[in-house]
Amino acid sequence: MSAPLRVLIVDDEAPARSRMRDLLADLGDVLPVTVAGEAANGRDALRMAQTGGVDVVLLDVRMPGMDGIELAQHLQKLERPPAVVFATAYDAYAIRAFELHAVDYLLKPIRVARLQEALSRALQSIAPVDVLRELQQAPRACLSAAERGKVHLIPIEDVLYLRAELKYVTVRTVEREYLIEESLTSLEQEFQERFVRAHRNCLVARAAIRGFERVGAESGEGPWQVVLAGLEERIPVSRRQQHLVRELAR
Repeated sequence: MSAPLRVLIVDDEAPARSRMRDLLADLGDVLPVTVAGEAANGRDALRMAQTGGVDVVLLDVRMPGMDGIELAQHLQKLERPPAVVFATAYDAYAIRAFELHAVDYLLKPIRVARLQEALSRALQSIAPVDVLRELQQAPRACLSAAERGKVHLIPIEDVLYLRAELKYVTVRTVEREYLIEESLTSLEQEFQERFVRAHRNCLVARAAIRGFERVGAESGEGPWQVVLAGLEERIPVSRRQQHLVRELAR
């Protein structure tokens, strides 16, 4: 007999988690399943998944703070990412989006036969990160960086700047730097309300800008640099972006 499939249930509503647990119990005779845990939010779910004891995540799409689509993206950065099956009460248009991208989903209210089918197929495919990004409807609450086998969440509100370096992007907070493998251009598009481009390789957080300084201030003719809250490092402003000094100077 094969080992039971270890399933993590993620839903912000306790009755929904209880219902899913009951459905999984009903599958016992036809599909060996064990509940590896339950989580009411994305952060707890990611922490549980990092233990390595999860094969499949049954994931609600609509959750406050970090929705299911975002959590699935962070899960893909684990060394052994679990398979993800979304549970959704989305309208027909949103369901079509899942179908077009071949992402498995369960339509609420969930039926036990459909759950069995989804779990049986779950380990055969993992949705790539680019597909999940296309399904994302709102900017992420966090970025994530993989370090030493763990995934660190970086609240986007803590990010001071994003700087492209070779194939990586440096994410800078007051405390430290992280490296992520994402495109600076795609980050700019996703977070255009929060960040502004200071030069070709760097986006700075609008809310963190505390002013601008000239290099060689005594002459008053040097290039401008951005002063960011809580950071001694200055970010150069390119000639093309000089208008920021007039628009955002405080």
